[in-house]
Amino acid sequence: MGTIVMDKKLIAVLAVLLVLIPVFSGCLEEDKPVNYAPRVEIDHPRSSDKVSKIVTISGSASDSNGDQTIKYVEVSIGDEWFMADGTNRWSYSWETFDVENGFYNIFVRAWDGALYSEEIELKVEVDNPVILESDAHKWAIFIIASNFPKENESKLGNGGLYLAEEMASYFIDELGYPTSNIVVLFDDGWIRRDNGLGGRLETLQERYHRYDITYEGATKQNVETFIDNMVKEANQFKDSEVFIWVASHGIGDSDIPLTGGKLFQRSAVQLWDKPLYDNELGDYLSNLKSKETCVIVDACFSGGFADKTIYGFSEFFLFNSGIPKSGRVVITGASKFKVGYASTTLGPLFTRLWFYGIKSEKADGFKPGLFNTGRPTSLNMYKDGKISVEEAFYYASYTLLNDEELKDFKKMNPQLNDQYPGKGILFSNNGLILG
Repeated sequence: MGTIVMDKKLIAVLAVLLVLIPVFSGCLEEDKPVNYAPRVEIDHPRSSDKVSKIVTISGSASDSNGDQTIKYVEVSIGDEWFMADGTNRWSYSWETFDVENGFYNIFVRAWDGALYSEEIELKVEVDNPVILESDAHKWAIFIIASNFPKENESKLGNGGLYLAEEMASYFIDELGYPTSNIVVLFDDGWIRRDNGLGGRLETLQERYHRYDITYEGATKQNVETFIDNMVKEANQFKDSEVFIWVASHGIGDSDIPLTGGKLFQRSAVQLWDKPLYDNELGDYLSNLKSKETCVIVDACFSGGFADKTIYGFSEFFLFNSGIPKSGRVVITGASKFKVGYASTTLGPLFTRLWFYGIKSEKADGFKPGLFNTGRPTSLNMYKDGKISVEEAFYYASYTLLNDEELKDFKKMNPQLNDQYPGKGILFSNNGLILG
């Protein structure tokens, strides 16, 4: 009998528990936070926009549970999804060089680790321009990587971008460069707050600019892609003119005053994501047939891009970059062993002087001095009102050495390798005049 009673009591307890467990479980679930799906928006491009070359698709994503919960944003143009760069402020670069002209649907979604957002869709038209037969066979690429380091004090600000845009406007207004042939690659394609020190503000393609030139990020892939495309286009014309400007951090050791640690190393600059070595740029330009080409690399320890070390002395042949060739003028803002200088709001010092010498015509008649330092001339026979890139180089070099306000920067020692119109002293007396 006792056993039967105990069994009945046990059964009663179990029955009560079976009733209460779901009740308590429900109470616990009510206290658990509800996960809401994230939201995503596309800021650029807009629906029905025409796009070309490389377009930056960008926007924002948010989550009611906290924006930090967003794991990633994905973009689809076709059947495959690709990861965008960033979360709350995101972007994705779509290369359309080899895409047929026409209309395409872009889909975007965000993921918070549990739920996808609603997919956002827009339609754009790819409209890559056909190369027109005209007398404007001129191309310019400006490459600036300024704000990639984590240490704020080593960032270069947005000055390089502003200088590139100023030069681009001059090339269009005064030198006849078509807007479709001008490319500006800056950082990761974003403008940041506080002159580069803060967070993402807007993409370059969203930002207002006076001319319809092409903007993108200064990643290594973009640099190679745009140069490759430029080479293919320029090689179609015998009279093509090419200008390439690179401004960034040079790679070296400023604590080694005599050589910068570059005696047995190549010159290199830091792009947004990876270094660019001098021989890599040489490879990118190896098939370029243009006989009117100017390349300027304005960075610390950059002389190797011109196959120079310091004071005009040639680089050891095993470290030659392959950039200097017949029909080209290659300039660097500093020697292979010295640092360069830049303003965070105005851009690299050497290029500012070089560009000022051209647009103001103050460089007219400047000639090479000792060790290519540059010197003015009082002979009118050397002044023709047409400023060559070499005259501007000598003007900038002379100004660095002789302007008292620039005395702290006179050790930069810019370098020049002039092979225009041909290689050798006897064949490079005619200066390269852009435009």
